[in-house]
Amino acid sequence: MMLELLQNWLLSYGLNESLAFYAARSAAVVALLILSAIANFVAKRYIVSALTYVISRSKTQWDDAVLRQKTLSRLAHLAPALVIYVLTPIALAGLDAAITFTKSATLIYMIIILMLVLDSLLNTVEDVYQSFRASKEIPIKGFIQILKLVVYFLTAIFVTSILLNKTPVYLLSGIGALTAVLMLVFRDAILGFVAGIQLAANKMVAVGDWIEMPDYGADGDVLEVTLTTVKVQNWDKTITTIPTYALISESFKNWRGMDESGGRRIKRAVSIDMSSIRFCDEEMLERFGKIQYISAYIQKKKDELEAFNQSANVDNASLANGRRMTNIGTFRAYVEAYLRNHPMINRDMTFLVRQLEPTQTGLPIEIYVFCKDKVWANYEAIQADIFDHILAVLPEFDLRVYQYPTGADLRVLSA
Repeated sequence: MMLELLQNWLLSYGLNESLAFYAARSAAVVALLILSAIANFVAKRYIVSALTYVISRSKTQWDDAVLRQKTLSRLAHLAPALVIYVLTPIALAGLDAAITFTKSATLIYMIIILMLVLDSLLNTVEDVYQSFRASKEIPIKGFIQILKLVVYFLTAIFVTSILLNKTPVYLLSGIGALTAVLMLVFRDAILGFVAGIQLAANKMVAVGDWIEMPDYGADGDVLEVTLTTVKVQNWDKTITTIPTYALISESFKNWRGMDESGGRRIKRAVSIDMSSIRFCDEEMLERFGKIQYISAYIQKKKDELEAFNQSANVDNASLANGRRMTNIGTFRAYVEAYLRNHPMINRDMTFLVRQLEPTQTGLPIEIYVFCKDKVWANYEAIQADIFDHILAVLPEFDLRVYQYPTGADLRVLSA
């Protein structure tokens, strides 16, 4: 073999046997390092470059993720390590301790490189998955993190087994005694993993959802769902971190249903001063009949009530006799007609203008409808415009809004 020929050649020049032995091995180590450097250069300069060129020209998208995660660059580090691992017994023939140490160190290096390659591949899978629509409903980042933990754990087991010169099975068998400790250390990870399965299976929360969780001060969009935490960007741009398992063990509100529906709910009431409620007289009905939205309603209702009162022989000497129109009922009819003619109200969803139970603050008239525009700013502007109009039109029906006395009221009374 070449090493023996080199050693014999050195002996022929008068070197003693020991010096020739180590000189030949030193030359072999230098040659081995040169070969590993050549392997590294070829792998990165030609093989990786060629694959990068082919991938960048392809029409598929998943292979671009491989480039972004630098999987090929990490894989290229195996080339020089393989050269050293294979040729070390030849270069260091006769030095068993050095061979064992070098092969062990190289093997540990290759295991770590493989771990980094698998890490990149898992990142690639996640990257590719993000391009699918399903990623918005079923995040897999938590599962990817679990797989990474498994890879890191196995890497630590293999490296330890090499250092201790024991089989991995021997180390794995001893982990059973540490189960309780491991469960304590990885408590959050285990709970997060279980919670992640339930969240994904039931499609409870996904990136981009608007959720509310007052106990944690969260009210905003979900940025990230990981193994142990869920990050929420609140509307004031602060970030709230919630334990993943808290979304299973505690309640929260997800606004996704609103976003996927045909509208956003408007649910607000105006409290009417009950002392302003009265029957409508002829002057009031004539005035209300000039309002376009309810002119037909006024005439229809007058005819209906007149026919009923005549059939029942009602004595019109008192308004308490028979059926009469009231300003509050006419106002409700107007609000309903106004909203039905509003271009931004979805009439195919729940549509209510109703009285609530009277309270010490008046008679609430509640608007329960759905706005077509779900964008927050636009929704608030539309809701404000509706109630601006309702509050401004109340005096036309001889009604007053109930509100507590203010300083101005007290000054009028004192005057």
